[in-house]
Amino acid sequence: MQSQIWSVPGAPVEGYVWPAAHARGAVLLAHGFGEYAGRYVERYHALIPTLVGAGFTVYAYDQRGHGRSGGRRAVVDLTQLVEDHLKAREALRSLSGPLFLLGHSMGGLVTAASVARDPRGVAGVVLTSPALLVGKNERPWLKRLAPVVARVAPGLKTTALPTGGLSRLAEEVSAYEADETMYHGHVPALTGASMLRLSESLWPHYARWRVPTLVLHGSEDQLTDPRGSQRFAEAIASPDKTLHLVQGGYHELLNDEPREDIRRRIVEWLQARVPQEGQS
Repeated sequence: MQSQIWSVPGAPVEGYVWPAAHARGAVLLAHGFGEYAGRYVERYHALIPTLVGAGFTVYAYDQRGHGRSGGRRAVVDLTQLVEDHLKAREALRSLSGPLFLLGHSMGGLVTAASVARDPRGVAGVVLTSPALLVGKNERPWLKRLAPVVARVAPGLKTTALPTGGLSRLAEEVSAYEADETMYHGHVPALTGASMLRLSESLWPHYARWRVPTLVLHGSEDQLTDPRGSQRFAEAIASPDKTLHLVQGGYHELLNDEPREDIRRRIVEWLQARVPQEGQS
């Protein structure tokens, strides 16, 4: 499935759009750490083609330091990624239909921060395995040291991400490891420290969150903490919120055993929040 070029004014990123023939709405997709937007076409149970087939035009971009976008590989400041996301949303503000946001893992944190800062124009949010609770088990002295290390050596390798924790399907793990467009190294110091700082700063703001929200997380996720999704679902004030905790699920739910159910839940949730013809 071929994409068209889409540019995000003011953001140094490579953007893409997959238009739906008869669009009922649009989805802005934010990929996770080490990934790139095009991975959601062939992998993730063909999420982008599925959304397009369901009537949603999909917009996405490779975040700084990822995919075809410039920057040192995976060395990013999450505050800049949030600014890029807000600019992408601004570029889509003139769309006639509803705009939904979908963020996975690190992209889930970026999406949550973007909405917490400015919820205007967002019809709904879908977060899959979002990195909302970072460093919960880290020692306090190490968390205090993280910003210093990030300033002195932003590219220093820190946490290793176990690929075996991505999926229970061996072929999906092998495809991840063989994908040369992916970043396969440790989490750089700047990325980890800014992710920690951003995730901690957002908790006081979630009480004002009233946007319709669907959160999906695997109970056995080893890369992002499912307790963060549970705490988030309890914290937000939205009258329309759903947390689906997948028992036994790993990090990439759309590449894991329950992928048919996860994809169906996402599509049905989005479709249920599109105004019918004649309704405002």
